[in-house]
Amino acid sequence: MSDNNHDQQNGSIARLGAAIEQIKAQLSRVIVGQNEVIEQMLIALFARGHCLLEGVPGLAKTLLVSTLAKSLNLTFSRIQFTPDLMPADITGTDIIEENRSTGQREVRFLAGPIFSHVILADEINRTPPKTQAALLEAMQERQVTVGRVRHQMSDPFLVLATQNPIEQEGTYPLPEAQQDRFMFKVLVTYPSFQEEFEVARRTTGGVAEQVEAVLSPDEIRQLQELVRTVPISDHLIRYTLALVRQTRVREAGIPDFARDQLAWGAGPRATQFLILGAKARALVHGRPHVSLDDIRALAKPVLRHRIVVNFAAESDGITSDRIIDQLLEATPTHEDQLLHDARFEKIFAS
Repeated sequence: MSDNNHDQQNGSIARLGAAIEQIKAQLSRVIVGQNEVIEQMLIALFARGHCLLEGVPGLAKTLLVSTLAKSLNLTFSRIQFTPDLMPADITGTDIIEENRSTGQREVRFLAGPIFSHVILADEINRTPPKTQAALLEAMQERQVTVGRVRHQMSDPFLVLATQNPIEQEGTYPLPEAQQDRFMFKVLVTYPSFQEEFEVARRTTGGVAEQVEAVLSPDEIRQLQELVRTVPISDHLIRYTLALVRQTRVREAGIPDFARDQLAWGAGPRATQFLILGAKARALVHGRPHVSLDDIRALAKPVLRHRIVVNFAAESDGITSDRIIDQLLEATPTHEDQLLHDARFEKIFAS
């Protein structure tokens, strides 16, 4: 890399770091805590991914997403998913419109709420598979087809879908193959005592804080392009592959606990998202290259919805997060140890 390009990259990283701090400062005016959730949402945005947010009602998921959109100067749509919601309700439809001056009728596309920069798909598991598939197609292809015409989505385009883990009646759980379209599965947990105290103090008063825009859509697109240029060493790519391939129960060299506790493992998309997420996280933390900490920090949000715990392990209370912790402990971090471990030699050779 030339000195000029290196200086430009450093300048872009510095601008991103300053922007992240400003975004967090704006969000803190409205949102209390949830720092890890906010960071993972920003990483998904800059890596061109999408997030599945899981948490019980009342944890300010909707407020968090709408406030993030305001701080980024992006258009925002909230879609409440219900059992009677149809695909055309979110993607839009063709309508026949009469031109009053000529009397002629013309077909015009009436865009649905999905044509915004940031989409909150609220309670995605409450709508039938046909409507879920329409949203997931837009996420993957970044376009929708109505009739014979393709309509491009906004750029940037970020889908943040929520689901409630405690209600199962009248829901349509997302199959594993559809969950795989989401870069991260983010768990939104209860606040600490001090955070909830602050929430109670703020939300029962009479003053509403205003959020100012920090980045423009053009600046976000530039930063998304910058993410792809962040270098990563062959060792870290190999380490990422080692983590992901150890979840595949029919492959050679996987640890006994994974073989005993997993029914199905993660596919190649997990590797891609782990690397892209690590690149974005490096920039968010002001570093021009990926570190081992970036990979390890994102292992759970990337893998937790891509591995399937078998019935025996689930009945023992074993979760996907616990298995990921075991995988992180069982995978050597030093390059020499990883390359000369007999078990990983089988994994790399398969």
